[in-house]
Amino acid sequence: MKNYANMNNLRKYGNSPFSLAVIHGGPGAPGEMAPVAKELYALGGVLEPLQTATTIEGQVRELREGLEEHGDLPVTLIGFSWGAMLSFIFTARHSHLVKKLILIGSGPYEEKYAARIKKTRISRFGKEDLENFVRLTETLNDPSAKNLNETLCNFGKLMSKTDTYDPFPYEDEVLECNYESFKGVWEEASELRSRGKLLEIGKEIRCPVVAIHGDYDPHPFEGVKEPLSRILKNFKFLLLEKCGHQPWIEKEAKEKFYSLLRNEI
Repeated sequence: MKNYANMNNLRKYGNSPFSLAVIHGGPGAPGEMAPVAKELYALGGVLEPLQTATTIEGQVRELREGLEEHGDLPVTLIGFSWGAMLSFIFTARHSHLVKKLILIGSGPYEEKYAARIKKTRISRFGKEDLENFVRLTETLNDPSAKNLNETLCNFGKLMSKTDTYDPFPYEDEVLECNYESFKGVWEEASELRSRGKLLEIGKEIRCPVVAIHGDYDPHPFEGVKEPLSRILKNFKFLLLEKCGHQPWIEKEAKEKFYSLLRNEI
């Protein structure tokens, strides 16, 4: 049975009031949070904004406009990966619009943890996948290359091999890969983090914050737990065992993940 409505850059699951919003990662991977939205809409209406802007400011503005138009404010924001970091920035700037912030598989908030992501992924590759990783990375770093949206999709599929622990068979629900969004937003985000500004922004957050992270996620959980514990007054960290980057596809962690998530909503 169809349980959602498509709108411009936003999908709705269930019925009003829409007090939950799931924020996808990438940047440039709209649609990937659909399975979580479908699981949660029985608890209340869920919004799934689909970010298209190529700057952080643009994505913050898109998110604000979507929530103000369709959400039952203040909402609970559930951000995944880059979407967790975007939700973190958004909540700091628009605290009156967010009742609670839940971060799933977030990227690290300090630069010293970031290099471990690539190192961990490389250590998990076989020879063929490592060669593909090098080739795709070189292509993504070449602005004159063609078919960059397709290359970004292929890169994401390759990363899923290193980022999962023991996944169920699953369908990738990313609607499209947007290289321009990925490049523009991630360059800004990397600079914010390297200059210490990303963490500084978070000092403006007043609502409760919960981070849920897999222990097998290449994004080191210490890079979320330790920095945010220092700056947030109301922060809880939950670590899932035998769990990679996307808890909802993991055989060992899916049930526990949704149980934790429902308890926190």
